[in-house]
Amino acid sequence: MYKNRTALKTTLSNVMSKAVMKASSKLLRDFGEVEQLQVSKKGTGSFVSSADLRVEETLIKELRLARPDYGIISEESEALPPEEGCPYTWIIDPLDGTNNFLHGIPHFAVAVALQKDGETISACIYDPTKDEMFCAEKGSGAFVNDKRLRVSARSKFSDALISTGPSFVQKNSQLNFSDTLTHNLIGFRRMGATSLDLAYVAAGRLDAFVEVNPLIWDTAAGALMVREAGGYVSEINGKERKNESGSILATNTKLHSNLIKLFA
Repeated sequence: MYKNRTALKTTLSNVMSKAVMKASSKLLRDFGEVEQLQVSKKGTGSFVSSADLRVEETLIKELRLARPDYGIISEESEALPPEEGCPYTWIIDPLDGTNNFLHGIPHFAVAVALQKDGETISACIYDPTKDEMFCAEKGSGAFVNDKRLRVSARSKFSDALISTGPSFVQKNSQLNFSDTLTHNLIGFRRMGATSLDLAYVAAGRLDAFVEVNPLIWDTAAGALMVREAGGYVSEINGKERKNESGSILATNTKLHSNLIKLFA
């Protein structure tokens, strides 16, 4: 189990990683008994396990204990505003990759980001099944455990591997999306956990991630990770992303402009 191996030793990094680790220990136990999880419906085609809610409860409790004046935005609960005059807000995705989790696929993560006045300044993404802790802070780089992250240097479509979320595929289903990828010889994946997709771009395992309608908890942690690993994050049309809203294209600087031409 991960034990503070990241090169980031700041107080913020420690607060986030400790909260994530405590929540993830329960998540791993639940994953081992995934067939026995009670699943409650939360919307059409969308389900959340009791494990998801327990992780969120633990994260909120730990983060509030450490920073009681900070606000919290989480996928499963109503937002908790910061105290008056406090510029900080935690962004939480307690279980990114819920469908993978519920089907026994070991590819999911717990993600936490910290924003100051709407700008992400620190992030943690933990994959408990692989024991990989991705951490980043603005201006201090991105790391997985004790290893510095760098985006890939690939510049050719024929060498690239990209991942997308479901909204991007649906939007482009009438535009021969698969044919576009095949024609340009781009390797394509849909892995089902946005935070890990972005962490993998930061690590050079994927060359790009693209999605049309992500939510703030989907991308806040991972987008900082990519930037701090030397990558580029924008909207699909190349415009600057503000306050983690709008579409997202995260990649290395060598592929970015050509991908905008392909997908915009």
